[in-house]
Amino acid sequence: MISENLKDVEANICKACEKSGRNREEVTLIAVSKTKPNEDLIEAYNCGIREFGENKVQEMTGKSEALPKDIHWHMIGHLQRNKVKYLAPYVSLIHSVDSIRLAEEINKQAQKASRVIPILIEVNIAHEESKFGINENEVYEMVNTISKMPNVQIKGLMTIAPYVVDAEENRSFFHKIKQLSVDIASKNIDNVDMNILSMGMTGDYMVAIEEGATMVRVGTGIFGERDYGKKE
Repeated sequence: MISENLKDVEANICKACEKSGRNREEVTLIAVSKTKPNEDLIEAYNCGIREFGENKVQEMTGKSEALPKDIHWHMIGHLQRNKVKYLAPYVSLIHSVDSIRLAEEINKQAQKASRVIPILIEVNIAHEESKFGINENEVYEMVNTISKMPNVQIKGLMTIAPYVVDAEENRSFFHKIKQLSVDIASKNIDNVDMNILSMGMTGDYMVAIEEGATMVRVGTGIFGERDYGKKE
């Protein structure tokens, strides 16, 4: 099932890229594997997937120890400062940085691990009370402050759009995030680039790609429904 689902997702990504005049190489598919057993991840791995996204540090750490070492692990869930030390040695990208204090802790733990950790700033573009992320008006100040930290590097922005039945309803939010990234890039801030836009999930990733997403986070569309009935 997973291999068939991946073929469908790949076809959809190609279709969205073609529609928007983009190269397929511009878009990275992240398989969101939260709550899924290692066997499912191995099946996706055997289909060529190397980018996996997790929401919980403990789950990610357990899987990273058990699974092939060439996997790139993406932290896409809300990250507590006291958990940063556990993923600092190996995480490929932290998508969900939503405060300066969290960035400071990542910087501290990255220094201990002798590395520079790439991060994305999470923006709550739809101003949903149930979601983490900062208001777009706070982004410039946060980017400027974090840019001075030597062991983190801002690589772009991330957003979680509202859950909608019709993906078109989220197009304006994706467009706003893209514009925000262009505005930040134009300021040429040291230690900051805006090459990554992580936006779009199972229900709306094609629209997100059309609006400029460079990373899409697909869970349900690859692995099927989760037990707790939440869509990714």
